[in-house]
Amino acid sequence: MQAYIFPGQGAQFPGMGKDLYETSVETRDLFERANEILGFRITDIMFNGTEEELKQTNVTQPAIFLHSVILAHALRNTFNPDMVAGHSLGEFSALVAAKGLSFEDGLNLVAIRANAMQKACELQPSTMAAIIGLDDFTVEDICQRVSDVVVPANYNCPGQLVISGSIAGIDKACELLSEAGAKRTLKLNVGGAFHSPLMESARAELQEAIERTKIKEPVCPIFQNISAKAYKDPESIKHNLIAQLTGAVRWTQTIQHMLEYGATSFTEVGPGNVLQGLVKKVDRQMETNSASLT
Repeated sequence: MQAYIFPGQGAQFPGMGKDLYETSVETRDLFERANEILGFRITDIMFNGTEEELKQTNVTQPAIFLHSVILAHALRNTFNPDMVAGHSLGEFSALVAAKGLSFEDGLNLVAIRANAMQKACELQPSTMAAIIGLDDFTVEDICQRVSDVVVPANYNCPGQLVISGSIAGIDKACELLSEAGAKRTLKLNVGGAFHSPLMESARAELQEAIERTKIKEPVCPIFQNISAKAYKDPESIKHNLIAQLTGAVRWTQTIQHMLEYGATSFTEVGPGNVLQGLVKKVDRQMETNSASLT
């Protein structure tokens, strides 16, 4: 069974999407429609901007969304998903590609999400950190012991978990996690504490927008971050999209469930191939666990 996966923030690079823009009149029209919807020429930043310009949340998120969705559109008849999933922002790309959400509505929601997250980041200094080489339980336990805000945010693959919270909370957690045996604790160059309670103001703003947007049943199940389970019911999908903003991205568990559901091939749709690497690590861990039980 064919699974398609869609990347989130961090996959951007200067020049992204230019080849797609030049592929056909149809793909060019989609990019130009996006420029009109957003009210600025995001294509100029995508094709000719600097890395710093592309890192701005209100640019990064719609840029990655556009690259992913237009690439899926360009695949045409070869894009026949049995299931889809997206990492954080990528969930919106996956939903559009699976025809549960229109291109215009998807882009509008992503723009609202990005701007709301940018504002939430400005309310309180916050950050994220990647923790390498510890099991999930240890990371979760230490986060709970820190008095400042710090929570598991991205379960990327076995041995790689990103935490999110206040600067003081992240600093203290990194100190404790290093003492607990983490191979590496790396503070990330991000605008704020995504997928944490510090995004509550953004979640409320996004909720209002999602609730007034029409979402249809997608052509295949979408595995959503907040629970890692498959959904086709529009109301459940809406609820999960809203909850995702302050909840963890359970990518490890998502891939596990997709493999259990029958996924035999994963195609990453969007800039970069980071998700493919994470899938291989999850698959390898599942094979190891299975072998140890036999």
